Amino acid sequence: MKKIGAILILAASLTGLSAQTNNPAARPLSLQDCFTEALKHNLDVQIEQTVPQISLYNLQGAYSGYDPQFTFSGQHQYSDSGALIQNGVVTAPTIDNENLFNSAFIGDTPWGMNYNLGGNISEQHVGKTFSTNFLSGDSSSGSVGLSATQPLLKNFWIDNNRLTILVAKNRLKYSEQGLREQIITTVTAVENAYYELIFARDNVTVQQEALVLAQTQLDQDKQRVQIGTIAERAGTIEQDEAQVAQNRANLILAESTLGTDQRVLKNLITDQYSKWLEADIQPTMTLEAPLQLFDLQDSWNKGMTGRPDLVQARLNVEQQGIQLKYYRNQLFPEVDLIGSYGFNGSGNEYRDSFNQMGDYSRPYYSYGGQLTVPLSSVGPRNQLKAGKATEKQLLLQLKQLEQNVMVQIDNAIGVAQSDYESVDASRQARIYAKAALDAEQSKYAVGKSTTFTVLQLQTALTTARSNEIRALANYNQALANLAAAEGSSLQRDQLDLEVK
Repeated sequence: MKKIGAILILAASLTGLSAQTNNPAARPLSLQDCFTEALKHNLDVQIEQTVPQISLYNLQGAYSGYDPQFTFSGQHQYSDSGALIQNGVVTAPTIDNENLFNSAFIGDTPWGMNYNLGGNISEQHVGKTFSTNFLSGDSSSGSVGLSATQPLLKNFWIDNNRLTILVAKNRLKYSEQGLREQIITTVTAVENAYYELIFARDNVTVQQEALVLAQTQLDQDKQRVQIGTIAERAGTIEQDEAQVAQNRANLILAESTLGTDQRVLKNLITDQYSKWLEADIQPTMTLEAPLQLFDLQDSWNKGMTGRPDLVQARLNVEQQGIQLKYYRNQLFPEVDLIGSYGFNGSGNEYRDSFNQMGDYSRPYYSYGGQLTVPLSSVGPRNQLKAGKATEKQLLLQLKQLEQNVMVQIDNAIGVAQSDYESVDASRQARIYAKAALDAEQSKYAVGKSTTFTVLQLQTALTTARSNEIRALANYNQALANLAAAEGSSLQRDQLDLEVK
């Protein structure tokens, strides 16, 4: 009955502590539920998801180098030469009216060839004036054909268009790995926050039990003094009161921490925090310590192949290799095949020229080659040297990152192993602390112990209980951090995602 009374007092105390809350709605969530919410609504993930989309648009835009261009121009020309007197001879003035039209499709091919498919046509009207006579004549001419230039050395196996496309493909893969890394980071943060929330809730329970113990001790000592079972000794009740006050302060702090941990997890799983403001997230899992066998070599293999930052570093090296391929090609002279083929037409009017071009009766063609040798290649040579130095730098950075990853994984395994051992040690400490308190309370009941000693052992038990759940949370968080160090979080948490 006395213990029940203490619990009622504690309940009233807790009611006072939470009087300002609005009875938040319980929201039971498993860890997988939190993952699902985070992958849909986490703002960091949503922001990073736009990066591959932008990279994809950039890649698609890079193919614009092969888009043909259509050009069209029209021009009217007029010329009046005026009369010319030379050696007493008068030359009649000439009036020339001409209309010119040109059009073409111009573009490049994926193998470096430049082409021009176009045509032109003109109509000319020429007139001469002799005293009162006016002589005139009309003529029309045009051509249609294809001309092309095909590089054989410089710009043959790679040119600026192909460089842009290859780099854009590389950056798309890079951005996909960036999204994958953000997802791993978010999943790990959610898992850590989830375990931290479980610890906070369990710790509130531990502090509540500690307050019950202290309140019970205080009530029992007051009753014993009243009935004369024990003589009132100076400081006994005050010690009990101090312990109750301290435990109440510890409970307030634990509840404050619980609120903070609630908010941390909410921020990770939602993009509309106000809708979760009144929710009371209640984890459906309990803290356990599953045995896990650690294999450093296996973890290293996972890290070397699965870490997104390592994949990105290798993509940087690959991108630099593409740049070097382009720089080397730019050192060659330009050796190009050139050629053209088409048809001419002429007559008095436009239609005469069109008819002759259309019946293919007046073909023309040309073929040959052209060589362009730069007298100095200072720019391209130094660009290539700088590119090689950059590649060496990137390779060293990759090697450094690989070594750092190995160290991170080694440390993560060491922490996980240590935390697993701490779970068993803290459990034993809690068991022994409980046994010591029970024994001391039995001695106290027959007057062979003091309030001070009992309160000390109560504090020791509370600390041991808190340490045990802390060790459990630390171990589960260590496993999550190890998976993040390996880059295997998505596989470990069975999150089947296509990062595109």
